[in-house]
Amino acid sequence: MSISNFFKIEQYGSSIKKEIIAGTTNFLTMAYILGVNTVILTASGMDFNSVFLATAISSAIACFVMGLYANAPLGLAPGMGSNSFFTFVVVKLYGYSYQEALAMVFLSGTFFIILSLTGIRDKIINSIPENLKQSIGAGTGFFIALIGLVKAGIVVDSPATLITLGNLKNPTVLLAVFGFLITIVFISKKLEAAVFFGLLVTAIIGVILGKFGIEGMPIFANEIVKVNTSLNHFGDFIIGLKSLINKPDAIFLIFTFFFVDFFDTAGTLVAITNKITTSTERKYEMKKMLFSDAIGTIVGAVLGTSTVTTLTESTSGVAAGGRTGLTAIVTGLWFLIASMFTPLVSIASPILVNGIYLEPIIAPSLICVGILMATQLADIEWNDFSAAASGFITIIMMVLTYSIPNGIAAGFVVYVFSKLFTNKVKEVKPSVWAMFTLFILHFIIK
Repeated sequence: MSISNFFKIEQYGSSIKKEIIAGTTNFLTMAYILGVNTVILTASGMDFNSVFLATAISSAIACFVMGLYANAPLGLAPGMGSNSFFTFVVVKLYGYSYQEALAMVFLSGTFFIILSLTGIRDKIINSIPENLKQSIGAGTGFFIALIGLVKAGIVVDSPATLITLGNLKNPTVLLAVFGFLITIVFISKKLEAAVFFGLLVTAIIGVILGKFGIEGMPIFANEIVKVNTSLNHFGDFIIGLKSLINKPDAIFLIFTFFFVDFFDTAGTLVAITNKITTSTERKYEMKKMLFSDAIGTIVGAVLGTSTVTTLTESTSGVAAGGRTGLTAIVTGLWFLIASMFTPLVSIASPILVNGIYLEPIIAPSLICVGILMATQLADIEWNDFSAAASGFITIIMMVLTYSIPNGIAAGFVVYVFSKLFTNKVKEVKPSVWAMFTLFILHFIIK
């Protein structure tokens, strides 16, 4: 069987060339995870080289499972919220060891597997009202765009107004602005793989400017190959499991890992697959995608890293034309390659500017992807106030709380209340009532 037939590439309106470009684009927008995740987990006492390799290998395996089993163009890697929770809350705030934190990740992933095999996760996501699905998609777009604006330095924090305009005179910020504008031009001209070429052109311009002495530009490393074979934390979660037996209070932290990953993944999958199916009329099997995501979490815990999950950056690969599992396979291959060519990946690494890390190569693609996803606003029934209210709250809470799960939770609560005191209360399904109760508890505990 040919690659094209195995992944049903033609049926999804794609081509092998598009899939390779999309997978490469996915990786480029996710490459920062290798460095950032490693730095964050190292702060918990873990070994740098071991975490780096575990991040690369677990991301690759998760991408392979997603591609081969679910045939979806999604990239997976350790989630940024979960790794911070792992280090700064579980280990540093509550005093658990990193082995115990790995055990918590493993248990949350195991619970995911059980729910995925029974189909409960699938049913929960499919029970989400259609207007809320569109809101989650659009809200995720705004959320991704905000991340891009922050990574570009176009938007910065402010003690007076929370956020404000960044320094547009700074060369690094200007490079990001250039990247955004050139990507907009490419997309407007309907250029194939516009997002990828936007990344490429921005990187080339940045390296050239750096050669001319402009500060704050990406650097092309002189060293290319650096082989790393350290996996010192492989199986450390077993040590953590043994000690957690005597710590029943850990159940609340395990639940938090579970909750964040579940609804972060749910929001990402709903947002991305809605966007793809709109243009291809081909549907993806949610159950298989969720199972693949759960496998990633368990593999990550076993190898020695925090929760591996489907990343919102996958939207960049979709925007570049990715439609099948081949995109995920290519993304995974790049993660494996990156484990041996660490210096080469540094061209897309964050750049320290006045105490803030900026990512001028990656940021423009995230802003543009956010714009593309925000078009789902058009499919929300704004004339129906319950749809408008729940949709609006979903979107604005995602952006202002910097959290996809918080947005989904708030949207569900408003949706149920909008139906509760009207004759439309019968429209609320039992599964939605169950999630409504869960979200209320989430906000109380939080």
